[in-house]
Amino acid sequence: MRHIIAILMENESGALSRVAGLFSARGYNIESLTVAPTDDPTLSRLTLVTSGSDEIVEQIVKQLNKLIDVVKLMDLTEYRHIEREIMMAKLRVGGDDREEVKRLTDIFRGRIIDVSPATYVIELTGDSSKLDAFIEALRPFEVLEVVRSGVMGIARGDVALKI
Repeated sequence: MRHIIAILMENESGALSRVAGLFSARGYNIESLTVAPTDDPTLSRLTLVTSGSDEIVEQIVKQLNKLIDVVKLMDLTEYRHIEREIMMAKLRVGGDDREEVKRLTDIFRGRIIDVSPATYVIELTGDSSKLDAFIEALRPFEVLEVVRSGVMGIARGDVALKI
């Protein structure tokens, strides 16, 4: 089963490396990893997506809690939550393709954020399946580059990851 684990951790060098090292040492896979400072400059929030049985994820959570850099964590999968990912895609477009790509971008509620005589850069935000569907819809066109942020997640309602 897929799990999204949100972690508040000390914003210092080596902290991310210790979290990633915990996964590699135990042979667990990280499907997605997003990290950035929070409104408190001493803390970073790391959002990690992994897969495994409930028992394996429980072990991962216990091991993460033992790390000195980890202040608090939450398995968002246990709560109603919102998840988003951002993607930028660069396409080679010309002639009639320009209008078709613009139409597809509008359908998926994306934005064209850069235009050159031969290319478009498109920005799209949504859950992973929406981004996957957009990439599939772009198959007839020449996709030059795709950059994805990885999943970010937040619990709905009053549930919050804070100290």
